[in-house]
Amino acid sequence: MSLRIVVCVKYVPDATGDRHFAEDLTVDRDDVDGLLSELDEYAVEQALQIKEAADGDAEITVLTVGPEDANDALRKALSMGADKGVHVEDDDLHGTDALGTSLVLAKAVEKTGYDLVVCGMASTDGTMGVLPALLAERLGVPQVTQLSEVSVDGGPDGTVKGRRDGDTATEHLEASLPAVVSVTDQSGEARYPSFKGIMAAKKKPVESLELDDLDIEADEVGLAGAWTKVEEAAERPARTAGTIVKDEGEGGKQLAEFLAGQKFI
Repeated sequence: MSLRIVVCVKYVPDATGDRHFAEDLTVDRDDVDGLLSELDEYAVEQALQIKEAADGDAEITVLTVGPEDANDALRKALSMGADKGVHVEDDDLHGTDALGTSLVLAKAVEKTGYDLVVCGMASTDGTMGVLPALLAERLGVPQVTQLSEVSVDGGPDGTVKGRRDGDTATEHLEASLPAVVSVTDQSGEARYPSFKGIMAAKKKPVESLELDDLDIEADEVGLAGAWTKVEEAAERPARTAGTIVKDEGEGGKQLAEFLAGQKFI
């Protein structure tokens, strides 16, 4: 039996764009271009490497939750080499927080079938980094997170092994499958889609799901079901002119006084 790998990916606003909140204090995604979260590209890459190490005896499904345009994130992952996609799209998902998203992903992962779930270390818009742990808890499986190296031994009934590099130590971890793992941006550069891969992605299947397909009630997700809420937001003040310190013999002193005044030292 082939190893079933599910990679969770997110469609995020382009960090170089002009991002702001909508009237309901959710991120306005209509006025800014989106793309596959860069940190999720590392997750796709590691899934592809696991499949290659298994001599192709694995199937990679990329899963996303988001609006219609989130399909672009799936197509990018499919062009990298994933086999098929699953897109959960529902108007009632608007405003869903990390807890609600973990519920939707868990239901979709269970419906799809899995042996290993691979996530990025965080999304580049929310940057919370908690979703892999929440997802593992909902699925009731082990989690091995923040890995800079990951591999699978023994196929679907085997183990996942990884290396976690910290500031003061390196840990070697393993867990029995099924399991959830997350990988960091130190796990290996993500490959660029080839022209052949881009063309092939257009023919790969993408399944569309709604909340009803996952037996999730509308009040469990969205703004109504969110455990977190943005109470207030204001635009960042315009950048002001900097302070120029002229060195006329007292430059070092003036610089130190400025840094101390800004509480940098």
